[in-house]
Amino acid sequence: MKTHYFQRYYKKENVDTANTMLLLSRLYSFSPNKFFNFLSEFLPGDNTINLSFNLQKKNEKSVPDAIIEQQSFKIVVETKLNSNFKINQLIDHLKSFKNEDNKILLTIDPREIKENIQTLIQKEIYKYNSQHKCNIIHKHITFEKLIDFIRNTIDNQDYEMNEILDDYQDYCFSEKLILDDWKRMRVPLSTQSFDINKKLNLYYCNDRGFSGHQYLGLYKEKAVRAIGKITSIVTACYENNKLISEDKISKEMENKILQAIEEGRKIGHDLTKKSRYFFVEQFYDTDFKKITLHAPMGTRYFNLCKVLGVDKLPCTTEEIANLLRNKVWE
Repeated sequence: MKTHYFQRYYKKENVDTANTMLLLSRLYSFSPNKFFNFLSEFLPGDNTINLSFNLQKKNEKSVPDAIIEQQSFKIVVETKLNSNFKINQLIDHLKSFKNEDNKILLTIDPREIKENIQTLIQKEIYKYNSQHKCNIIHKHITFEKLIDFIRNTIDNQDYEMNEILDDYQDYCFSEKLILDDWKRMRVPLSTQSFDINKKLNLYYCNDRGFSGHQYLGLYKEKAVRAIGKITSIVTACYENNKLISEDKISKEMENKILQAIEEGRKIGHDLTKKSRYFFVEQFYDTDFKKITLHAPMGTRYFNLCKVLGVDKLPCTTEEIANLLRNKVWE
């Protein structure tokens, strides 16, 4: 059973914020340097937050041999789920800042902030900064971009932090904090079952949970080797020589599941217990290469629009498969 780092079942209204703060605190505990590199993404220009080492830095009354110091910062966070930020509430939040070197009002939402709201916030912050002689800045980020920023900060070899980030991403998917399932591709490891998956146009697994996605990629030998568009997801088990499905299935689907159970047994896969079957229209060959060492640590998700550099996906899965041949990932 997969271990979750972030709370799934809750009654508290602010659990999304709490989980986000937990993610950031885990990043800081894992590597303060990488946390500050991430934090620098929100600062204007080339500003960074680092330790400084100074020799014989004179103060008003003495000259110490050395001083090690760090800029102070404060991030005030406001999270919404429907872009319904209230200007008066945000203005009140500005009073949380004191004498920090870097002051950031950070708004988080599944969507990009509306332009009129952004304009109003900037106007009020400018007014507040002028009146109080301070330097508060406002930054907005979506949950998806937050994950991307951290993903770009850590290394592939940071296995523990990648596992934590994957679980936070899974949480965001399950809670609809990252939108648009239509452009996501889920890529599980399928080295042993690849030929069976391709032959039957289905992928099977015993995972209890997964996040919304419309495409399924099969990973084998340092690349996503095939991609298919999902048509149905079925949960079933095989007991007393009979297939028992929790979902309505056709005779053709039933035969494919029975064949998968039989062929999976030959490679050591026991599908008699409750398993999940992902049916696709067809798996198309592709060659979406992983250019870094080592296989991914479990399932990965990809935003196909981002990978392909498009706003709208091609009409057919075969076209997507062909375009992926010219792309790589880490």
